[in-house]
Amino acid sequence: MSNKMPEKLINFRVYKDGNDLLGVADVDLPDLEAMTDTIKGAGIAGEVESPVLGHFGPMPMTINWRTVTGNTMALAQPKSHQLELRAATQNYDSAAGEYSTGSQKVVVKATPKKTALGKLDVGTKQDSGSEFECNYIKIWLDGQEKLEIDKYNFICVIDGVDVLADVRKALGL
Repeated sequence: MSNKMPEKLINFRVYKDGNDLLGVADVDLPDLEAMTDTIKGAGIAGEVESPVLGHFGPMPMTINWRTVTGNTMALAQPKSHQLELRAATQNYDSAAGEYSTGSQKVVVKATPKKTALGKLDVGTKQDSGSEFECNYIKIWLDGQEKLEIDKYNFICVIDGVDVLADVRKALGL
């Protein structure tokens, strides 16, 4: 009997357009926060914070770079950039006493909001950074598609469920 426990991220890389390695970084992925509205009135004992199906608030993502490079400066161009994050994860099977490697892939289409050039100090990382607004995100875990949100095309698929299918139909899309 397998008792696979996900432990940690082994390592990852950041690519532009799926093939250009951008540099050494750490990334704060966007939070998925549903748009909500407070519902109250006759028939409800109080208030309910009701999510809007398939709609999300801003999805900011931050990439912290070790140094400024030409590739990272190109991300300051005011247009949508397709970024791909490929990661290896470590799992431990306590029943077998063995480790295994999993994979994650995150693709975002993101527009720059802020470019921090960092600091210049001898013998230290520069701590530059890029902050983006994501209008598209797609995530695969071990090769299986788990999430796709495309705000401009009314797509919200979570764990195989197309949350906005009936909304697109109602809108004639």
